[in-house]
Amino acid sequence: MAPNAASQVDQGSLSAIFDGTKTATEPIQPVLQCVQVKPIVGQAGGQERFRVVFSDISNFVQSMLASQVNHHVHSGKLRRGVFVRLKSFQTNVVKNKRIIIVLDLDVLEELGECDKLGQPQALDSKSDDTEPQSTTIHTGGFYGNNAQQQSLPARTNTTSSSTAQANIYPIEALSPYAHKWTIKARVTNKSDIKTWHNKNGEGKLFSVNLLDESGEIRGTGFNDQCDMLYDLFQEGGVYYVTSPCRVQLAKKQFTNLNNDYELTFERDTVVERAEEQNGVPQVRFNFTSIGDLQSVEKDTTIDTIGILKDVGETSQIVSKTTSKPYDKRELTLVDNSNFSVRLTIWGSSATTFDVAPESVIAFKGVKVSDFGGRSLSLLSSGSMTVDPDIDEAHKLKGWYDAQGRTDTFASHANMSGSMGAAGGRMDPVKSILQVKEENLGMSENTDYFTTRATIIYIKQDNFAYPACLSADCNKKVIQIDDGQWRCEKCDRNHPKPEYRYIMSVNASDHTGQLWLSCFDDVGRMVMGMSADQLMELKENDDKAASDVFQDANCKTWVFKCRAKMDNFQDQQRVRYQVSGAGPLNYSAECTKLAEMIKMYSIE
Repeated sequence: MAPNAASQVDQGSLSAIFDGTKTATEPIQPVLQCVQVKPIVGQAGGQERFRVVFSDISNFVQSMLASQVNHHVHSGKLRRGVFVRLKSFQTNVVKNKRIIIVLDLDVLEELGECDKLGQPQALDSKSDDTEPQSTTIHTGGFYGNNAQQQSLPARTNTTSSSTAQANIYPIEALSPYAHKWTIKARVTNKSDIKTWHNKNGEGKLFSVNLLDESGEIRGTGFNDQCDMLYDLFQEGGVYYVTSPCRVQLAKKQFTNLNNDYELTFERDTVVERAEEQNGVPQVRFNFTSIGDLQSVEKDTTIDTIGILKDVGETSQIVSKTTSKPYDKRELTLVDNSNFSVRLTIWGSSATTFDVAPESVIAFKGVKVSDFGGRSLSLLSSGSMTVDPDIDEAHKLKGWYDAQGRTDTFASHANMSGSMGAAGGRMDPVKSILQVKEENLGMSENTDYFTTRATIIYIKQDNFAYPACLSADCNKKVIQIDDGQWRCEKCDRNHPKPEYRYIMSVNASDHTGQLWLSCFDDVGRMVMGMSADQLMELKENDDKAASDVFQDANCKTWVFKCRAKMDNFQDQQRVRYQVSGAGPLNYSAECTKLAEMIKMYSIE
């Protein structure tokens, strides 16, 4: 520690910030000591978060780092005992606890590090009914370049009851730590009312996607809130939404929005239609070019934009699960990557489609399929915009008029052929040690790799789950009675399930061991039989089933894997999921080894 480190700490600054004696009109950048850093357990696929305790020697306060500050933790600079200067932050009160959300900071390495200075006391919240003051200092464009969005709202003394007079929070700033807030957002999508019923009861829900200048968030209303708010929300309208409204971690399986959080409307949530409908963007896109679709994982939801090259006729298919007819229409899109793709639209979108060829169409919320190489399907929650007034559309139209009209276009059809023993994309080959040393899966993005490893152990408990018999469903079914298995997705009962593998396998190479998660296709290959057959064998002859597991050991496979951060029993860990597997190709492996030997120039 530097000799003058303690004197550099701004004692009493935390109390001054929360008491309002220092505000955005008199900005300060307090120097504090970090006395604790801990990760916040979140949701799989969500952004990594850290909880930090800061001290000014007199008091200490809990803080949360915004995601753009995480790099200080990753680099090891922000750790217990160091000194920091808070450059930008927001204060709030949650359940009578004062917290700071840190948007930007500097680690003062010249002050060194030391044990906790003094005996700081917790900065308690006031017990009266005084409204907490929310302050943001020096955001530096964190919420964009619009001056209105550059600072979070501070408390005002307005007595109007209208939410139109309230301070507006950016959607990007919403978190479970926000105390009182109002957002002004446009409804870009409203779902139909969906119902469910199971052994625990029945209910209904609907959801809306809300958009402002800073981002998007999904809001859901259940039962009474569904009845109260469904007709009020209209697609394309702008609304004020005011807390109390629950902000919670997003269930990524139900939304494709780029937000770690989602809203659940509560009994006292206030929703009002805004008189001023302008000033809020119409829709926000994150485009993937048609040429890049081959590198996009199957079942991913994306946005794309293209020139409408061809329009197919409306046709009808009958669902195997519900026996209901569905209208569909296939469109062909092209873009300046000189690729084309087939995109399917459904229902009323298909029957009422009336767009002239060579128009520009932007699609939001389309699902990537590997049928015929790569194809797209517009989801029920998706939308399409014809000739949108955005830069991407103008550039695409200019390219098409200049040269694209006469170009020839490659197709993704049949491009997903074999690229190795396990098939699919050509991912880098890694040893298990390399996977761990390179921290694959530790970032926010999913990492892909291929490894050659030998199975040394397979967990025999919970190796399969009962799945729906309907084609292309595979959802877990619940036994509600003898001979009655219910699928909530299909809303059907089945006399029996089809068991599907969901195995945990320990694989090893010469550098280490790794636990891999394998699903049905890989499980059938490894075990040599279906999960149904193995479950029946286990019920009738447990020893014979154990022999099957033993026989699957000590066999070497080429595993195609993806590594991603996951949460298990309140702990974060990297999950390694097998997307494909295949036996060793000894001829190809020998050729690789021979090439490696040649690199050493051994005579």
